[in-house]
Amino acid sequence: MFELIPFGRTHTSFDPFRELDEMERAFFGSNNNGRVAFRTDVIDTGDAFKLEAELPGFKKEDIKLDVENDVLTISAERHLDNDEKKPNFIKRERFYGSYSRSFDVSGIQVDGITASYNDGILSLNMPKKVETMPATRRLEIQ
Repeated sequence: MFELIPFGRTHTSFDPFRELDEMERAFFGSNNNGRVAFRTDVIDTGDAFKLEAELPGFKKEDIKLDVENDVLTISAERHLDNDEKKPNFIKRERFYGSYSRSFDVSGIQVDGITASYNDGILSLNMPKKVETMPATRRLEIQ
């Protein structure tokens, strides 16, 4: 039977797993030198922002939160298990490596940020900076 190979391809055999991987990379894209960024939601709760990041499969110890120059960086690193008792893989989709995202926190009280990690979701509560109104005063004319 004839194989359906797109025009311009040089492979001689069809690999559905390779094709699915290429389709996923084309659709979702990647950044950070090939590292896929994790997904986040940012919610305005009025006096604070709530950031929720999907980091399934990570241990709390593998996640780092750094703030420098009004930039919050969330990074997570997954290590390869070198356990000899693992079965021979036919396909392995869970990769090791590092993932990170950065966010502008110039309008946030950095000292008031709190974080929790539960069921693969990292939640950050980030209170907004209180806008201070300059004090007004009347000057006397001399």
